[in-house]
Amino acid sequence: MKGKITYNQWDTHAEEILNNQFKDFMDVIKWAYQVYKNDILYACSLGAEGIVLIDLIYKVNPRAKVVFLDTDLHFKETYVLINKVKERYPKLHIKIVKPTLNLDEQATQYGEELWEIDPNMCCTIRKIKPLQKELTSVDAWISGLRREQSSSRKNIDYINKDTKFKRVKICPLIHWTWDDVWNYIHLNNLPYNELHDHNYPSIGCEKCTLPVNKKSDSRSGRWANSEKKECGLHQA
Repeated sequence: MKGKITYNQWDTHAEEILNNQFKDFMDVIKWAYQVYKNDILYACSLGAEGIVLIDLIYKVNPRAKVVFLDTDLHFKETYVLINKVKERYPKLHIKIVKPTLNLDEQATQYGEELWEIDPNMCCTIRKIKPLQKELTSVDAWISGLRREQSSSRKNIDYINKDTKFKRVKICPLIHWTWDDVWNYIHLNNLPYNELHDHNYPSIGCEKCTLPVNKKSDSRSGRWANSEKKECGLHQA
């Protein structure tokens, strides 16, 4: 059986062997829960890829830990979807994680509409720090990143050394296409965010997400009026 790998004992050779031995995405998920057991969580934003991974993970470990970062700025459709997921997957340990600062406290300390003034700081407060705190109790985390999503994600492997959070990051869907994601959703009749039906391929906070032209990059609606491309969760 493919062995466990941790951040503090990272072995590049072992990582390469692991990534080359996996047969497919299910092999990755099964391995992850077999070797990390309770020392792994899935950080999910409930996008299309997220819904697919929740369903796949549930088939392997119905009592898996799932973390949703509630920035207090999500679309109402996203909050509706959370309830649907809880109903469909009742055994999952879904934890809604909020930032230390509420929006009023953030405005007092950093000014009104921080997402406009300094979107990086806003993401740090409302996403990065909350996830960082959750990851202190595990060795690894799962993400729904796909290589097709953007140029910055084209070299992602199944198993990754996450220097941002100093954990192992596991990405089972790296080879999936956007069509693969939606074929799975429709074939399995999965719930999904209704905004996807209105030209929102990538859905983040309401303040920083716009609908996109169908021919656009799938993430072009995120922070569309700035140079920012990532929230920071997946950057070193």
